[in-house]
Amino acid sequence: MDNNLNSPVSGGFRAPGRLRNPYAILAVLAGLSLVAAACNRGDEGTKPVYKDLTEAVYASGSIYPRYEYKVLANADGTLQQKLVSEGDTVRKNQVLFVLEGITQGAREQAAANIYRQSQANLSDNSPVLAELEAQVRTARTKLANDSVNYERYRDLYRQNATSKAELERVQLAYQTSRNDYVARRAALQRTRNQLYVDLQNSRSQYVATGQEQGNTRVRSFVDGKVYEISKEPGEVVRRNDLLALVGSGRDVYVQLAVDESDFGKLRTGQEVLVKADVYPNKVFKARVRKIYPKLNKVDQSFRVDADFVGEQPDAYYGLTVEANIVISQNNRVLTIPKSLVVGNDSVWVSENGDRKKIRIVKGAENFDLVEVKSGLNEQSVVVNPE
Repeated sequence: MDNNLNSPVSGGFRAPGRLRNPYAILAVLAGLSLVAAACNRGDEGTKPVYKDLTEAVYASGSIYPRYEYKVLANADGTLQQKLVSEGDTVRKNQVLFVLEGITQGAREQAAANIYRQSQANLSDNSPVLAELEAQVRTARTKLANDSVNYERYRDLYRQNATSKAELERVQLAYQTSRNDYVARRAALQRTRNQLYVDLQNSRSQYVATGQEQGNTRVRSFVDGKVYEISKEPGEVVRRNDLLALVGSGRDVYVQLAVDESDFGKLRTGQEVLVKADVYPNKVFKARVRKIYPKLNKVDQSFRVDADFVGEQPDAYYGLTVEANIVISQNNRVLTIPKSLVVGNDSVWVSENGDRKKIRIVKGAENFDLVEVKSGLNEQSVVVNPE
């Protein structure tokens, strides 16, 4: 692979590199010989030959797991345990990290104490309610006595056995007792209601604190592979800090960058031939799955994703690759070396010892060859440009 590939841009998306021969992958796959041996060259020029011509677009990029996600801390604390390492295979819901929450134990203990106290305050043996209930019973007893006393004085007053002033005094005592009883019953009910609300609030707080405690156990959401770990035991972490990068294990795809000038040739479903330095002399096959319409203005390239077909490389995150996206397969077409084409559509030919420039109609082309649809035949002698 050429060492002059552009460096990765944001998001791990590689910019298109430039090889001396971007069709080198096709050469490895098909065992193509050099153009000098592929065409009929004579001392006076080159004759067109019929051969199979593959037209392709060069791309560079990287291999990534199809599904990946960032494992984030969902609580503040200190990383107490790291239960996995880079390269480990993990299962869904497996615990990856254990955090020790900052003041978490104290908050949980306080919430538990408040919850227990709230339960006690509303229980049958509640000291708060017991005191109020006793006051209600005392008020009820006093009301009953004052009621009997009031009725007795009313009878005495009817019999002219007591004065009106005494009757009014007893009546006032009765009314006061009745009002006190009603007020104490209302106070008891209000206290019950408030203690019930307090119990629900303290229960919610206790549950929430327990959930926060659960947040200190960081689990994997998927079956996959650990590609990177960002924190080590003893480090302080904050909520939403990155702990690790986890992705699917064997399920990978290739993310490519294609030059802007070649974008119009791309279609979903096109075959892609992928080559990586770590697999010398091996070419993987893939197909274009998605073409992104947004131009990366930094390197004037478009992103293309392709899925592997059949054998695929191991899941090395960000493995650098080069690729040829096959645009067309042309069987037995008349070809000449691309280096003999002058401008866009002309060549120099030799006829009866004379050199002249003629126009041709080109078809498919690759880095070395170009298809000639009209203007030349197998007997034509194409010479180097003057």
